[in-house]
Amino acid sequence: MEFFNNHTKLFTAAALLFIGLTIFVCIVPALKNQSENAPLPNAIALSDEAILGKAVYISNGCVACHTQQVRNVDMDKVWGSRPSIAADYAANYRTDFWRNTATVMGTERTGPDLTAIGQRQPSAEWHLPHLFNPRIVVKESVMPAYPWLFEITNKVKKGDVVVNVPVEFLHGQKGKVIATADALHLLAYLQSLKQTKLPEGIPEPNFLYKKSGDIGEKTAGGPKELDGKVLYITHCQTCHQSNGEGLKGAFPSLKGSKIVLDENAELFVNVIMNGYSGRVAEGYGVMPAVGTNSNLKPEEVAAIMNHEKTNWGNSAKKVTTEQVKKWMDAVKK
Repeated sequence: MEFFNNHTKLFTAAALLFIGLTIFVCIVPALKNQSENAPLPNAIALSDEAILGKAVYISNGCVACHTQQVRNVDMDKVWGSRPSIAADYAANYRTDFWRNTATVMGTERTGPDLTAIGQRQPSAEWHLPHLFNPRIVVKESVMPAYPWLFEITNKVKKGDVVVNVPVEFLHGQKGKVIATADALHLLAYLQSLKQTKLPEGIPEPNFLYKKSGDIGEKTAGGPKELDGKVLYITHCQTCHQSNGEGLKGAFPSLKGSKIVLDENAELFVNVIMNGYSGRVAEGYGVMPAVGTNSNLKPEEVAAIMNHEKTNWGNSAKKVTTEQVKKWMDAVKK
């Protein structure tokens, strides 16, 4: 009983026990993990701008709604080409001595996962309006707006990045919307989020719990026809919008598009699979390689193309899966 009545011995023992448990339960396993899980050989470190952007990402609470972890379940295929592995996070280090925030994997996915957003959506012309007010590019979005990351001014200085914001989202304010340094740092961080390809010879982990069948309806005497509208919403709508008219000054309209309506659809397939930068001089953003990034199959590409060819007043001839497969082989890089 003398031990329990002696507060010096009691608190010393408790402190030593706590320190010992911390070393063996936390520090030793962490050091072991750090030594065993090195970054992938072709992983690219964050730039100075992206590191500052990560701090903006954390300070604005983005981690509360967005994850950065592609789980090994089939429903996560849309967020990355493979499930995440430990090596994907091995290059993350503490912010400083007092703050950890090394990984921002998140625990809740109210918004889409951002593991590969830099591949899925690299366009500054999309991200900056989306940060100013998400409803500009995604009408149904529940994401809050971040107008404090921008300034509205009548004087545009050399080097200012002007953001294309429709007048109805300015709520009576007049002037040009300029991205602040914080907005550009956050943009650099989002653009840096790319899933690193595994080295040759290392098999990619599988997505589990695969869905049976495909989304679509059976045609008479034939296989299921995929729902092009659902695929369009998943892969294309955030830029080209539900009405196919895009966003003025940022993303071109698919309504009446020569590429969409052309019967020789090889260029159309090339745009979907490899992206497109042919209209940058007109102010439009660079389109990412949606088909390649999302591992779209020929039947999925055909369904998207046929949806675009037959909607919003378009009335072009549909393509077949066999035609698309041939064109995909022709434009493969």
